[in-house]
Amino acid sequence: MTSSDRSQAVDVQEPKSYEIRTYGCQMNVHDSERLSGLLEEAGYVPAPKGGEGADVVVFNTCAVRENADNRLYGNLGQLAPKKAARPGMQIAVGGCLAQKDRDTIVKKAPWVDVVFGTHNIGKLPVLLERARVQEEAQVEIAESLEAFPSTLPTRRESAYAAWVSISVGCNNTCTFCIVPALRGKEKDRRPGDILAEVEALVAEGVSEITLLGQNVNAYGSDIGDREAFSKLLRACGSIEGLERVRFTSPHPRDFTDDVIAAMAETPNVMHQLHMPLQSGSDRVLKAMRRSYRQERFLGIIDKVRAAMPDAAISTDIIVGFPGETEEDFEQTLHTVRESRFAQAFTFQYSKRPGTPAADMEGQIPKAVVQERYERLVALQEEISWEENKKQVGRTLEVLVAEGEGRKDDATRRLSGRAPDNRLVHFTRPEEPVRPGDMVTVEVTYAAPHHLLAEGPAKAVRRTRAGDAWEKRNAAPAEKPKGVLLGLPTIGAPAPSPAPAAGCGCD
Repeated sequence: MTSSDRSQAVDVQEPKSYEIRTYGCQMNVHDSERLSGLLEEAGYVPAPKGGEGADVVVFNTCAVRENADNRLYGNLGQLAPKKAARPGMQIAVGGCLAQKDRDTIVKKAPWVDVVFGTHNIGKLPVLLERARVQEEAQVEIAESLEAFPSTLPTRRESAYAAWVSISVGCNNTCTFCIVPALRGKEKDRRPGDILAEVEALVAEGVSEITLLGQNVNAYGSDIGDREAFSKLLRACGSIEGLERVRFTSPHPRDFTDDVIAAMAETPNVMHQLHMPLQSGSDRVLKAMRRSYRQERFLGIIDKVRAAMPDAAISTDIIVGFPGETEEDFEQTLHTVRESRFAQAFTFQYSKRPGTPAADMEGQIPKAVVQERYERLVALQEEISWEENKKQVGRTLEVLVAEGEGRKDDATRRLSGRAPDNRLVHFTRPEEPVRPGDMVTVEVTYAAPHHLLAEGPAKAVRRTRAGDAWEKRNAAPAEKPKGVLLGLPTIGAPAPSPAPAAGCGCD
């Protein structure tokens, strides 16, 4: 966005409030942080939670699910009478569904003011202002990336953990996924820009970063270096003050031995891996255009466990892909038993309009898909519980998190993440503890989806990340300045967010 574009946006004497509603994957979550940064730079302020509503409501949409459009139009319909009763209110729709549906959105919901795509999120403030001045909807969809999103200002949700985007787009052609058509071909950032951003975040108190890409371990294909990703992991290991490094989501096709070695040999790279399986059947994997087979996938798991016996591995699985037989599904169950995933994000196949799989023969009846799904979930629940029980008696250093434990107030506990990303609820220490601080605890109980440490804390380590959280929450009225990602300045103020699970489209 040019300086002249930005100068057009919003009268700062009477700041308007905004709300962003985010759907879909981690990429969308991080894009929403950029949208917040853009709006705040243009003079908007976050709408108070539980208030009467925002002056601008932005939908950052996902196109992965079959009913994604129904959900969007239902939400837009609920806003129509509110907008009619609130002069000057504006509604914007962005993200993957906007990139796909374009003019259809305004035709179905003519009260929408702005539609923008995945390649031009930086134009949102200008489009809102243009819609206000011209009093008509603005639909602007770029066909290719205008500028790498990390050059945009970002308002991060967390003070102690941050997404760091290393690439956008995807070069794969999975038949169930529409993301490459909407996000475009893979584009990699320069390693120096990525590391400069990480260093700037650490200087502001961030202690954990998650490297983010649609196909994160393919990083380097755009810059001609097949070992670029493992080199990036090792480079992160040399950044003083950076305690935890994660990444999501990799693709089995590109998961090479040098990456495993970098994970095992770099102390601050966590022994946690999200590796999407999708199916355990070679026949179904071929129909999905997944470029690996069951043997290759299990081979990666074996190599990871040989190098890092304590590694926690999670996955994505699609049940009921067109043509999937009972024998195919049994192969998926076999792969799950062999892999011993700590966690699996399971999805019932649903048609993604615009994908090859949507028109394939052999669409599976809903009842059959549901029955298989329930069997898979039951098996994975059993494995997750068994794997978590192995953690009982272990001493773990937990990064205290904000918002992870919904019952913490009632139970007088705190919650956080172990190095392998397992969720741990623990007894609140006597001394003050803040999100971003580290607490050492002993695990006393395991459930399928969390661990419990009921005894007193063994140690509390106050950190710069906790200081950053405390500073941010001590002055909520101060306008957050964000970080100019990609071209950061050491010492520029910036907070950040926590890792999430894969979306099933990797």
